[in-house]
Amino acid sequence: MHPIRVALVDDHSIVRRGLSAYFAAQPDITIVGEAASGEEALHHAATWQADVIVMDVLMPGGIDGIETTRRLKRLLPQTQIIILSGYADDARVIGALRAGAITYVEKDSQPEQLLEAVRGAAQGKAIFEPALMQRILQAQTMRSSDALTEREGEVLKLLAEGLTNAEIAARLSVGEETVKTHVASILRKLGLAHRTQAAIYALRHGWV
Repeated sequence: MHPIRVALVDDHSIVRRGLSAYFAAQPDITIVGEAASGEEALHHAATWQADVIVMDVLMPGGIDGIETTRRLKRLLPQTQIIILSGYADDARVIGALRAGAITYVEKDSQPEQLLEAVRGAAQGKAIFEPALMQRILQAQTMRSSDALTEREGEVLKLLAEGLTNAEIAARLSVGEETVKTHVASILRKLGLAHRTQAAIYALRHGWV
C-alpha cells in the first residue's frame, strides 16, 4: 500500500515546516508539495496528485481557503481536502464543508487529531472532534428531505449506515451506476457537497 500523499497549503512557512516535519516522521505519509496561497495551490495541485491536501482558510491573494477548496474539488474530485484553521466559527466550518472539504480541524488541536483526520480522509472518512461535530449538527441548515423519492430515501439510509455504493447496490438489487445516480441526486436536492454531509444529515434527521 502506497504512502498517503499529502500537500500543505498555508501562507505561514513556519506552519508548513512544522507540519511537514511532523508528517515526515510518519511511516505511512509522504509530503508531495507545499503552497503559500490558494492561487499557488491551484497552479501546482495537478502535479502533486495528493491524496489529501491540508488547507488554511485565511491566506493572502484573491481567493481564500474555502474558495480554493471549491475550485480544487472541481478540478480534482478524488483529492480530499482538510481545512486547518485558527478560526472555527460556524459560518466558516459550514462554508468549508459545503465547498467540498471532508473535515475541519482547528489549529489548536493536538497533532494526533490532525494525523487521525489525514488518515481518515485518505480512506474517504470524515473524522471530526466531538465538540465541533455537535456544533455542525446544531448550525447546519439543510433543505427539506421531502423532495427525496422513496428509493433515494432508502439509499440515504444505507449510506448513513456506512455502506459503499457496491454494498448498497447489492442490498437493493440494483446496479452500482444506479446507486451513484441516486447519491448524486440526493446531494443535489439536499444542497450537500459529499457523502459525509449526507450521512450527517441522515443522522440529524432520524433516517438511521
